[in-house]
Amino acid sequence: MPARTPLDENAILAATEEILRRHGPDKATVVDVARALGVSHAAVYKHFPSKQALREAVTRRWLDRNRDALAVIAADSAVPPAQRLRSWLHAVLAGKQAKIREDPELFAAYGILAAAHSSVATDHVADLLGQLTAIIADGAADGSFRAEDAEATARVVFNATAKFHHLAHAAEWQDPGIGAELDEVCSLLLDGLHAPASP
Repeated sequence: MPARTPLDENAILAATEEILRRHGPDKATVVDVARALGVSHAAVYKHFPSKQALREAVTRRWLDRNRDALAVIAADSAVPPAQRLRSWLHAVLAGKQAKIREDPELFAAYGILAAAHSSVATDHVADLLGQLTAIIADGAADGSFRAEDAEATARVVFNATAKFHHLAHAAEWQDPGIGAELDEVCSLLLDGLHAPASP
């Protein structure tokens, strides 16, 4: 059967996304992807050596779609760090809410990788922590935050806001009051970051 599209990684990943949406991560197979592309499963394996590698690649691409928007918020030096931190945390929550609402099957695939401690999930968290560290560092540099170690402080903020981004709390993200709750947590965290140093 002739291929309907040029067989490259992007074509395979796009087809895999559609198969995951149609069948879910538990039932989707490499054979399904190959059939959708009009090629043999061996042709897919030339680009991705295993089903796991394919799932990781498609999930990484899916996660990266929100990365740039978050990175823009984190790097916007025209916005004061306190406001930027609040906006960034709200954007992380909004992105997670959209993913689980609009793409539940791909979100489930991400959940499987996270549970397996895949590098995709680890890299995603590291990327978020890097953006958060940049915001904290800017606040420390301009004197608006008291943070001797921006990376350690970012980790504390990330852990303190786990309810709004960790997969274990996904069922709570559609609660109508979740945004207001995050705002209260942000205010408390910002008060702590602005607190005077101990004598």
